[in-house]
Amino acid sequence: MSMRTRPLSIAAVALLASTLAGCGTVNERLSAGMGDSIPQWAGGLPADAPPRPGTPQYDAYMKERERKRLLPAADREKEEQAQKGAAATTSAGAVR
Repeated sequence: MSMRTRPLSIAAVALLASTLAGCGTVNERLSAGMGDSIPQWAGGLPADAPPRPGTPQYDAYMKERERKRLLPAADREKEEQAQKGAAATTSAGAVR
């Protein structure tokens, strides 16, 4: 290998490595937001998925979850039955 081709090959390897590293960081940032915009039928998040950490919705979700955890079991079951009944009447109205 001549002295002239050695620096050229090192530069080519460095360029390829930096390009590959750049793609990794771009994809990481894009994938965090793109998952929310993919429809459920195409493999996106389900409708009942909790909010992402770090958002105000997540903080409210965690407070509600803690409130439900502290409820007695009988009260928790009554609340879940009421929510299921309300969801059933809403979905039945949408079908009509």
